[in-house]
Amino acid sequence: MFASMISMSDIRSVIMALYFVIIAAAVIVIVHDLRDPVKALSWILVITLLPVVGIVFYMVFGRNYRKEKIFNRKEIDDFEQIGRLCRVQLRELVDPDIQHIEPIEANKDIITLLLNNNRALLTVRNKVKILNDGKAKFEELFEAIEGAVSSVHLEYYIFENDETGRRLTDLLARKVKEGVEVRLIYDDVGSWNMKRRHARRLRAMGIRVCCFMPVVFPWLTSKLNNRNHRKIVVVDGKIGFTGGINVADRYVHGTKFGPWRDTHLRIEGDAVNMLQAIFMTDWYFVSGKELLNDEKYFPKSRIRTRSPMQIASSGPDSDWASIMQAFFAAINKARKSIYISTPYFLPNQAILTALKVAALSGVDVRIILPFRSDSKIVYWASRSYIGEMLDAGIKVYFFCKGFNHSKILIIDDNFCSVGSANMDIRSFEDNFEVSAIMYDPKVAEELTGYFLGDIGNSVAVTPESWENRPNLHAVYESLARLASPLL
Repeated sequence: MFASMISMSDIRSVIMALYFVIIAAAVIVIVHDLRDPVKALSWILVITLLPVVGIVFYMVFGRNYRKEKIFNRKEIDDFEQIGRLCRVQLRELVDPDIQHIEPIEANKDIITLLLNNNRALLTVRNKVKILNDGKAKFEELFEAIEGAVSSVHLEYYIFENDETGRRLTDLLARKVKEGVEVRLIYDDVGSWNMKRRHARRLRAMGIRVCCFMPVVFPWLTSKLNNRNHRKIVVVDGKIGFTGGINVADRYVHGTKFGPWRDTHLRIEGDAVNMLQAIFMTDWYFVSGKELLNDEKYFPKSRIRTRSPMQIASSGPDSDWASIMQAFFAAINKARKSIYISTPYFLPNQAILTALKVAALSGVDVRIILPFRSDSKIVYWASRSYIGEMLDAGIKVYFFCKGFNHSKILIIDDNFCSVGSANMDIRSFEDNFEVSAIMYDPKVAEELTGYFLGDIGNSVAVTPESWENRPNLHAVYESLARLASPLL
């Protein structure tokens, strides 16, 4: 009996020793990652309280791949085509006609930032069409692909095998028969319903299909957390599409919440080269290093309309959180207005502080959030920021006419962004994103019109109504806020 008690005591001692060793090792790994202190402390708390589950979750969701780099973009930065585009950019930057374009002068610091942190070339000769819902986006997309004669490159986070997806793939298959090269990148987590047999069927049609970072056992792999959230289409190197709309029926027909409100762009001009370059980089990674640097993919544009923009990308493959830094810089230099529409609002401390400082300084800051969301925990976590924003004078609105999935930032009538990046930590740090940063007052004015129209379909959140919300809601928000650094 005594020996049995000694044995049990020894077992407990070994278990406790293993517990402390595991916790210490995990803390060392987290600290070595050199991540944000709030996020680091959050993960340390989770692992301390739930060592086994916490470590599994950290391996899946928590690794800092900006430091480790899933793949190194620099290995293809010296492609001849990229070098040629850089030389074109350098010539344009010293062009007197460009130097004195007022929006470029007003945003020269942000342009310089994106050149340094992302090598996002400034392009001036562009034409932009805003597509304000899924129906408009797919009408324009199908029309552009119908006219394709050389190549169609597509990259989507979600590509469903539903009515919309089948219409698109049938059109792509027909273009393949006409001799057009078609390449498709889909994300394995976002396109979870894209069965392997469907991908094989697309390949049998002649469509080159590659899956971004396949996940066989999602609960055992860190690949679940660093997803390709980009939405890019390039047709013949001449027409580009980017924004927030994926390939699925809900983007056209809506959901249980009602109509799906979203924003996409159709772009012609030199900026299409940059969308093509981003696709080329991603294709090089997913295809086993197939290099697409032929001149035919980068035809010279005949567009003469001036609409300055930079196509900014970010992700774990880059040294800097470039899109977040651009947003931060733009918010800090705002003098009149900041308009934001985002489905998920989980800002880091820098963005949150910048927004509150701007509002307290007299800038008109307005944010549209969905009244209902497709993610409960993100919904409650987003709402947890509303009280302090209202205290700072930020105007908050709940969009009620369906689900608002737009990712829009408009500042001072001469800076605007439309892309795939939400105003949240996951988009800023973990996912592969793309945004069109535009310095065109006409585009900003049109986007502002749509934004104000969305406010007309929204309910303003007042300090009084917020104070009188159910106490249980405040509890949900507080608990979700604790998890926000990990979402």
